[in-house]
Amino acid sequence: MKRHYQIVQTWLGTVLLAATDRGLSNLILADSTEDALAELHRYVLEADCRYQTNQYIEKAFGFIFNSMISNDLTLDLRGTPFQREVWQALQAIPFGETRTYLQIAGQLRRPKAFRAVANACGANPVAIIVPCHRVIASNGGLGGYSGGLWRKRALLAREGHLFNPIFS
Repeated sequence: MKRHYQIVQTWLGTVLLAATDRGLSNLILADSTEDALAELHRYVLEADCRYQTNQYIEKAFGFIFNSMISNDLTLDLRGTPFQREVWQALQAIPFGETRTYLQIAGQLRRPKAFRAVANACGANPVAIIVPCHRVIASNGGLGGYSGGLWRKRALLAREGHLFNPIFS
């Protein structure tokens, strides 16, 4: 399956968006174009990628850099049933709010699965769009973030959160 992708330099560093003909499939936050492409090629063969935008990429850029509130993007996500369940729960977290990994696990009626929730957040192929940055540790710290904690902190600050650096 062919993927179209586009790369831009932003306040979050390098952002790569990729989409299939069915929807947005990847949003990669990286320190360089080379790092972003290497991450994309973990998901798909280089021969199956085309540097070209499509309707899903254009809409995603508008979402990320304009409102970051409305999320009616068409997604083409690959993951286990549990991962997809977690990602769906993350999309329900309102802009400006956070949840803990434990709260998400409880919401999914799997209260002991908070580490699995954290792993699903780490496997999220469309960071920001599926807002895993809104999930924090139970102690109030940031927890983890595959795009780097500085990006998580910046995204949460943009949504009105300030974190005590002792816990972050």
